[in-house]
Amino acid sequence: MRVNSYIITYSILSLFVLISCKEETSIKGDKRYTTWSAYLGDSGRSHFTTLNQITPQNVSQLEVVWRYEAPDWGQMQMNPLVVDSLVYGVTAALRVVALHAETGNELWQFGDSVQVWHSTSRGVSYWENGNDKRILCTRGADLYALDALTGIPIPSFGIDGKIDMRSGMPESAKEKFVISNTPGSVFKDIIVMPLRISEGSDAAPGDIMAFNVITGKPEWVFHTIPHPGELGYETWEDPNAYKSPMVGAANNWAGMALDEEAEIIYVPTGSAAPDFYGGDRLGSNLYANSLVALNANTGEYIWHFQFTHHDIWDRDPPAPPNLLTVEHNGEKIKAVAQITKQGYVFVFDRITGEPLFDVEEVPVKQSTLAGEVAWPTQPIPTKPKPFARQSNELTKEDISPYAKNKEELLEFFESAEKEVYSPPSLEPTLLFPGYDGAAEWGGAGVDPEDGILYVNSNEMAWNLKMKVNEANAQEMPLGKRIYSGKCATCHQSDRKGLVASGFPSLVDINLKKSKEEVVSIVTKGKGMMTGFPTLSDSEKNALIEFLFNEEQTSAHQEKMEIANTSEENPYLHDGYTKFLDGNGLPGISPPWGTLNAIDLNTGDFLWSIPFGETWSLKEKGFPTTGTENYGGPIITQNGLLLIAATKDGFFRAFNKTTGELLWEYELPAASFATPSTYEYKGKQYIVLACGGEKLGTKKGNQIIAFALANP
Repeated sequence: MRVNSYIITYSILSLFVLISCKEETSIKGDKRYTTWSAYLGDSGRSHFTTLNQITPQNVSQLEVVWRYEAPDWGQMQMNPLVVDSLVYGVTAALRVVALHAETGNELWQFGDSVQVWHSTSRGVSYWENGNDKRILCTRGADLYALDALTGIPIPSFGIDGKIDMRSGMPESAKEKFVISNTPGSVFKDIIVMPLRISEGSDAAPGDIMAFNVITGKPEWVFHTIPHPGELGYETWEDPNAYKSPMVGAANNWAGMALDEEAEIIYVPTGSAAPDFYGGDRLGSNLYANSLVALNANTGEYIWHFQFTHHDIWDRDPPAPPNLLTVEHNGEKIKAVAQITKQGYVFVFDRITGEPLFDVEEVPVKQSTLAGEVAWPTQPIPTKPKPFARQSNELTKEDISPYAKNKEELLEFFESAEKEVYSPPSLEPTLLFPGYDGAAEWGGAGVDPEDGILYVNSNEMAWNLKMKVNEANAQEMPLGKRIYSGKCATCHQSDRKGLVASGFPSLVDINLKKSKEEVVSIVTKGKGMMTGFPTLSDSEKNALIEFLFNEEQTSAHQEKMEIANTSEENPYLHDGYTKFLDGNGLPGISPPWGTLNAIDLNTGDFLWSIPFGETWSLKEKGFPTTGTENYGGPIITQNGLLLIAATKDGFFRAFNKTTGELLWEYELPAASFATPSTYEYKGKQYIVLACGGEKLGTKKGNQIIAFALANP
């Protein structure tokens, strides 16, 4: 067996933890699994419930019992929290709402009614101590503490109820883009915050930060780009990487899991920035792309495992890990499982960090780009097998049978590099699973007691390609230079975007939005687009002039110093292009989305099925294809898997033992979110957000609740 060589365990601390851990009580009656007061159900992110009024036998009798129409329309990724009689959610414009659990009536709303925020949120966090009950939520870089019963900011928290999350960062990051899309993990009187930051050379450092829930003051910081004297510092060839203006990130954005008994927090970290070209950050780059186990009280390091060394593919873990108990060699082991974009599942002993299945360091190709040095090996688990097909397994027979332009697709397919971990180059690489991954931010669900993991997956191929950085040409007008360095990757050099891939055209944007609106989006970001707050006013003005076709190639523009916006890397990513056929459907054969049950006791699959329908093909009599899907499941102890997530806009119930479809319901708009379940006055409810918009689906604004007609 060979595992990642960087795993280090402090034996004394591990021994202390093992001694101090209490024996887990029976899962039956465990309050963690009868309520939904934490993101994804509980601090272990299990998505699991022991509520049993809704069963495989009666799930087909579910009906909508209340609807809430939000004031904002569009994508809602949030997983609602439920505490006592209140359901807490976040709308498409980041308004926090408290709804009555029985009726859906709004009790309070927090959010600016004038200023619209164009971000996304996966929900809020909850903390209580006696009569002090708080909702923790974010808007931009600010973390708010609200009275859970009134929605009024608590004035003793920070300044007037909010803090700037950059307060725990170095001075150099104080003006950089920092937001949070994912609820923080609450432990005792602290909250550990996931952060989303830029993925370019202007990225802030991705430090893991804990704040005091009562005062808002920083409690502890763990440096994901190690400082001198810290473990892992030597894995960056540049000794000044931790303070380099060109290097950053290695942040946790997807959320984390917490073992409250062992007092350990498990933090999956993203890739170092800038993405795709790592010439300025040579080395294996700890603690990027890692699962890091920290003392939840102090932030002190316990162990880690790195999933991708020197990431140049943006292969950051997309979801929180899952805590569960598995049986290996006749022994019950408290484990932590991490799903990945590649479709791998890594399973570790929760205390020691030892992998429970062998992990092989597999040799991979070297980069052909000047200045880039790809890491020579990458870790791949021997079990379980990937829950998505891999690029090197595809053949020309895997071109979609439904495509009319097969020859065109085949020409690209045969010219593209298809090896796993093939380094980005000036030639095309078929990235499969794609940029968004097999696994998504919705995450996997588990039964914490029996060791079964349930995960929905995408199978969308993308074209990974680099280009020479034209923004380094000093004669380029300032606005065009900023656009080329900051915007062209997604919206393309010609500003036409890639609508089929989800990136809108900016041609004639002057006919759609005002300059003020565009400046706001450029500064704050929109949806999953990062903002660029470090651009000066003159730089923003130049960009706006370029976008509105008003740019003048004047002498003062050509000579202007733009230290904050210059993309000095010799290569840039050439854009996010899906491998699609002429009808806009995936260019590879189905399934295009799957749902999987994996036994982590043995590493074997129990079942795998296509997930979601392509109605244009279904209506012609073709079998289920599966679709792209974003959002996770609910797992019930009594045998159900409940999930929306699919592009086709349905909410479905499956038999978790067999994968059999038991019931489906067409939603008012697609729900790209994880549902929640709760009990109120003896009735079990399921609640989910239906915002649509993503993947070109229609917009919605409803939060809806289901229950049995006659429980």
